[in-house]
Amino acid sequence: MAASTPVTRSRTPGAATGSRPGGRSARVRAAVHRAVEELLAEEAGDGLTIPVVAARAGVHATTLYRRWGSVGELLADAATSRFSGEVVVPDTGSLRGDLERWAADVATDLADPDVLALIRATLGAAGEQGACACRGDREDQLAAMIERERARGGAVPTVERAADALLGPLYYRAIFTGEPGSPDWARGLVNLLLPA
Repeated sequence: MAASTPVTRSRTPGAATGSRPGGRSARVRAAVHRAVEELLAEEAGDGLTIPVVAARAGVHATTLYRRWGSVGELLADAATSRFSGEVVVPDTGSLRGDLERWAADVATDLADPDVLALIRATLGAAGEQGACACRGDREDQLAAMIERERARGGAVPTVERAADALLGPLYYRAIFTGEPGSPDWARGLVNLLLPA
């Protein structure tokens, strides 16, 4: 799936969705996500609670409990929203070129302190659900580039192998060290995945 393609969840026809695209629900979601990002940027992540986020967003805490249920679910939703479509799937004409440009873009994104704060908080509060929120769209992007190369007749690695070779080091450096990878370093990871 390309990064710019939105992911939609299917609903039973006629079922109440509880939200109107562009309506109050969308405004509340945007305000809550903005409040989460602001609080994390202020290094208030340790004190991040539903009532604190609700107060910052200007909505009642019961609205957040009803929609998200927990801080972990809220952070996972904010991360999913943040990482969906932020990095565009390049089309350079070759898998190597696509992966080099994509890896450099991901490295740049992961060097943003606000992005790191969101990832760390999401992983800490939401566990596996948070991990999926932080990596899902990026794995979809890898799959799209690999499938496009396969359609061109090229030899391709598995998505799992590409994620291990590219996302593993990128996320490790960003999350667990004080020095996120540079775009040049990220492009070099492609040589490990696709030896010349």
